[in-house]
Amino acid sequence: MASEFYSYNSKSNNGKDIKMSDYSGKVVLVVNTASKCGFTPQYDGLQKLYEEHKDKGLEILGFPCDQFAHQEPGSDEDIAQFCKLNYGVSFPLFQKVNVNGPGTEPVFEYLKKALPGAIGKSIKWNFTKFLIDRDGKPVKRFSPKTAPKDLENDILSLL
Repeated sequence: MASEFYSYNSKSNNGKDIKMSDYSGKVVLVVNTASKCGFTPQYDGLQKLYEEHKDKGLEILGFPCDQFAHQEPGSDEDIAQFCKLNYGVSFPLFQKVNVNGPGTEPVFEYLKKALPGAIGKSIKWNFTKFLIDRDGKPVKRFSPKTAPKDLENDILSLL
């Protein structure tokens, strides 16, 4: 039986429709990101994880979000340029989304339901991370404060 995660589609940063099923068989880390947040330097750690483990089957999916203190004000093009120039980001970025409230991106609606946080289903801040196994099953949620390097053991256990 296919995982529900694989039934969702999202728009890439350049507007292309991307099926989550494209990541079937991979370990996926879904992150809501922002360019003007105290946690923004995590882009560097996320990129390092991606470079070290993408050949073993890791995918990192960045979903910019402007719902927390207007910390992602730029256009999708601005976001892509910022990430590339400042952090060398080469993992997939998606269009800016809502992760809470009306208009929540469906993949986040699903992940919040599958892995509620300490304060319930809502996402508290930028750089909340969701780890999904090779079968598309959400296995762990990490707080914004969790540094990317601190995810490595959990990622390696699934690769």
